[in-house]
Amino acid sequence: MPSTVAPAPDAAPAAAAWAAEPGLPAQIGKYLVKAKIGEGATSEVFLADDPFTNTAVAIKRVRPGARPNSRESHFQQRFFAAEAALVGRLHHPGVVQILDAVADNDAPYLVMEYVPGGTLRRFCRADALLPLSQIVEVGFKCAMALGYCYRQGLIHRDVKPANLLTQMDGDKILQIKVTDFGSVFNQTAEHTQIFRVGSLAYMSPEQLDGDALDCRADIYSLAAVLYHLVAGRPPFDAQQQQAIMHQIYHGTPPPLGTLREGVPAALQALIESSLAKERELRPASWEEFSQALSALGSDTQLQRGPLQEVLDSERFTLLRALDFFAGFGDVELWEVVHRAKWHRHTYGHALFRKGDEGDTFHIVTQGQVEVYRDGKLVAQIGAGSTVGEMAYLAPNPELRVHTVDILVSQQATTLSFTPETLNQLSLATRSLFDKAFIGVLVKRLHAAHEALAHPRRIL
Repeated sequence: MPSTVAPAPDAAPAAAAWAAEPGLPAQIGKYLVKAKIGEGATSEVFLADDPFTNTAVAIKRVRPGARPNSRESHFQQRFFAAEAALVGRLHHPGVVQILDAVADNDAPYLVMEYVPGGTLRRFCRADALLPLSQIVEVGFKCAMALGYCYRQGLIHRDVKPANLLTQMDGDKILQIKVTDFGSVFNQTAEHTQIFRVGSLAYMSPEQLDGDALDCRADIYSLAAVLYHLVAGRPPFDAQQQQAIMHQIYHGTPPPLGTLREGVPAALQALIESSLAKERELRPASWEEFSQALSALGSDTQLQRGPLQEVLDSERFTLLRALDFFAGFGDVELWEVVHRAKWHRHTYGHALFRKGDEGDTFHIVTQGQVEVYRDGKLVAQIGAGSTVGEMAYLAPNPELRVHTVDILVSQQATTLSFTPETLNQLSLATRSLFDKAFIGVLVKRLHAAHEALAHPRRIL
């Protein structure tokens, strides 16, 4: 099935500015067609403009021309129905939204979120491989998105590079979005569903058998994608389909360490175990798989570049472990991951000095800082605590002048916001921040009350 992405502008310009390509339909429903951006055996994908919102959308239309009641028509309708059932249901930053479905008699079509950029296919070539740290990041984000889908009762069944869309910042992948749910197995559906669908190179043995599936089938497929990204070739490859099928059942992929230098043993072991023939030998859940990838993301064996930046997978995992973010869902956490400024601080670094003026507040996600008043240690602050939050909670000139020194006593990772940048978050995320800050203040008031009432016990 085709993807919903191709190089194009970030937003749809006004309809008059488009130069229509010859042979394109001028319009599909209310949508003004601008370009064909993909096609497959059963469907074709167009970039179009929604004239009511003036935004770009991707329209996947069942290819017209199949004979009514033919086998081809039957499969087209099944694939369309699978995705149409998901309209408005999937809301995750790592999943392409399906906005509408129109059951046209000749050529039914889906309207989807348009993602400008490309797919992971371009990074599967030996001359265009991603750094290993980025591959781990890609795996983590895909695992989080597919884990969300599985919690909705969905097994994708066609996880492959062409169905994983990339949002880029230069040569760096910022976000991955899973698309094309035409082959999805919906565990909550009551109608009969097709088995033995998917892309052979990434298909697990049990999927090939038409056996009952669970999340470990998609884990296998994602592991095969990661293998391809690391090595520049899929785990199994041959000219004939029967030969690939034999390898899937009986073969062992070449060790990644023999195909690319610098592959950490832990990364090779995780991919190999996830490609196990017996599903019981694979990670048992998306949570287990994503946690293993997150641990790899913080592994010093993976080169991150000169700045040793905080990787997205590490950021998400750090936040999920903190009480401050306990009420945040995945969507809100990813917004924090991408909107906050992240910092690594060495021992002795000053977050604030007495007399400094500023309105930045920090949340400590790792390590420890110490608070000094006139040279005397008055508090130690660890992971999950906030520093400087009064500049946000009660902004006035006096509160923007710091009255203490706050120094890093153990190597620390923090995220920071200002009142202005926090206000750029969605209303739902800001509301969760406010609720978390109230919790922090209540705990501090309780601690102060205890200190006044029972000073000896506190000391």
